[in-house]
Amino acid sequence: MRADAQRNATRLRVAAAELFQVRGLQVSVKEIARHAGVSHGTLYNLFGSREALIDEVVADLAAVRLGDAARKALACDDPWQGFSGYVGEVCELQATDPALGDVLTRRFPDASRLMAVCDNSYAAAESIIDRARRDGSLRPDFTAADLLFFLASHAPLARSAAASGSDSWRRAVGFMLDGLRASAANPLPADPMTPQEINHLLIEGSTAAAG
Repeated sequence: MRADAQRNATRLRVAAAELFQVRGLQVSVKEIARHAGVSHGTLYNLFGSREALIDEVVADLAAVRLGDAARKALACDDPWQGFSGYVGEVCELQATDPALGDVLTRRFPDASRLMAVCDNSYAAAESIIDRARRDGSLRPDFTAADLLFFLASHAPLARSAAASGSDSWRRAVGFMLDGLRASAANPLPADPMTPQEINHLLIEGSTAAAG
């Protein structure tokens, strides 16, 4: 790669990281290119797509942050504390870090590295949930798909609340966790969605919002 192309690639990575940090991963190619001081054609020439740039900028950081949260949860001696701590930490990322908050929504299926991070996070969540279910502290009908549904629903409101200086999103998380204790369980009126159904719902919702 020529020196000028390397400089432009670096500027685009920095610009994308800055905008993703403030506004999440929905930022357009034109906005990223304008912030970097280059044409959006330059972005396409260097990276091929916004999703490829997302992979360059976000995937490694997301893998570290989400991986750390999962390892902490699985290392916790108390399975319920591990589970509730994990949920709280992920929800805090959604509230305070728009880029990482968007990761688990799976709305960028063409960002292959990021999707691999999501797959690993989902597998870790299954292990965290299974520990708490087997311990008898988490209601037995709760699944990783249910957690993903909650996280996708929680993300936009948590971000808006945090941006306005409110930590009211923590109340929603607290209410949800209290309702997930085995002692609070009652029969539910519907079956959980499958991971495939959740993914389809998230991608379709993202497409509708973009349109």
